[in-house]
Amino acid sequence: MTEAPATPSSPMTAHVGKHPGEPNVADPALIADPFGGYGALREKGAVVRGRFVDDSPVWFVTRFDEVREVLRDPRFVNDPAVVSADGTRENPLTRLLDMLGMPEHLHVYMRGSILNNDAPDHTRLRRLVSRAFTARKIMDLRPRVEEIADDLLDRLPEHAEDGVVDLLEHFAYPLPITVICELVGIAEEDRPQWRAWGAELITMDPERVRRVFPAMIEHIHALVSERRGALTDDLISELIRAHDDDGGRLSDVEMVTMILTLVLAGHETTAHLITNGTAALLTHPDQLDLLRSDPALLPPAVHELMRWCGPVHMTQLRYAAEDADIAGTRIRKGEAVQLLLVAANRDPRHYADPDRLDLTRHPAGRAEDHVGFGHGMHYCLGASLARQEGEVAFGRLFARYPRLSLAVDPADLQRAPVPGSWRLTALPVRLQD
Repeated sequence: MTEAPATPSSPMTAHVGKHPGEPNVADPALIADPFGGYGALREKGAVVRGRFVDDSPVWFVTRFDEVREVLRDPRFVNDPAVVSADGTRENPLTRLLDMLGMPEHLHVYMRGSILNNDAPDHTRLRRLVSRAFTARKIMDLRPRVEEIADDLLDRLPEHAEDGVVDLLEHFAYPLPITVICELVGIAEEDRPQWRAWGAELITMDPERVRRVFPAMIEHIHALVSERRGALTDDLISELIRAHDDDGGRLSDVEMVTMILTLVLAGHETTAHLITNGTAALLTHPDQLDLLRSDPALLPPAVHELMRWCGPVHMTQLRYAAEDADIAGTRIRKGEAVQLLLVAANRDPRHYADPDRLDLTRHPAGRAEDHVGFGHGMHYCLGASLARQEGEVAFGRLFARYPRLSLAVDPADLQRAPVPGSWRLTALPVRLQD
């Protein structure tokens, strides 16, 4: 696979190479080959010194057991202010937002996300929305997910040119964004705009981020104001009720940030899981044949695809709230750690032949045996929905188009050069050979 080269003057690459022996997550070489690059770091050690995009020092945690250990260890927190005596330690997220030129008055909408805080605030916010993601709720959603998938698949030929269609644009994106927008309460006419905003935001391009982020925040405020006058049974209405009826249990900023987080996280990663997984299956015909011959493999297949080619390669930074040892390395209070999911998910200490795609690797009924969705308190809130959407997407896609094939050489698939992720910019497929 190829990718657009990183711009030398980009804020993301400005600090690359300043500290020999301490790899920067924005290094174009690591972005181009994260499996090889981070795999080499894993074999160097369970904990390796490196640099975040803003040049701040960080400890990379690379191996499966150690990554899971830190993910469930309450001594490692998301908010760096927690680890300073006066609560004034600068947040690297703030520095990153400054690098992107984000207006300061909007920083609070990123810093206040459920993704960026710790207990008790994280517990409180998670409880407010967890009812929308219960096993029963997700099960009840499945017929609607299947209906949306079937409709999109039926319409794929309308978008084809010479039999070729971009599966990312016309299936992988619209499926999860339709589902999450219906769940949250985003009107159908606004969904194309959300897709465009999400695609712009994920580029980490300062000009694009400065343009779209304020528009997103303004749109959500308007949406909340409009919905407050006519509450329904969607998640926005539930958040408004929590805000209005319970003595400020949910602030205005928290409500807007929660909506932003749910819609973006609820479609971006799932869309790329579907495209990454489809490309993987099409380039591994033996595994695709297994899946076609036994639909019961769909749940473990989604787990294996999340392990092997999941779109998220690292967590956000975490900070030691006290001195702690990881695999013999002393992490001092206040120091940052970055958990490399991509390295952990291919750790030969945990998996036999880890670089091989094997849909039978995760037997039914076993505990989840990868860290693609995280682990511990910050385990992905929407993991069950993402897994279900993956099962429906792969099952329906290959049943509807049994002769589906890539329309380009796999090496020519383009990826967005974004640190810590594996996101195709398009997935051109031929519906019929």
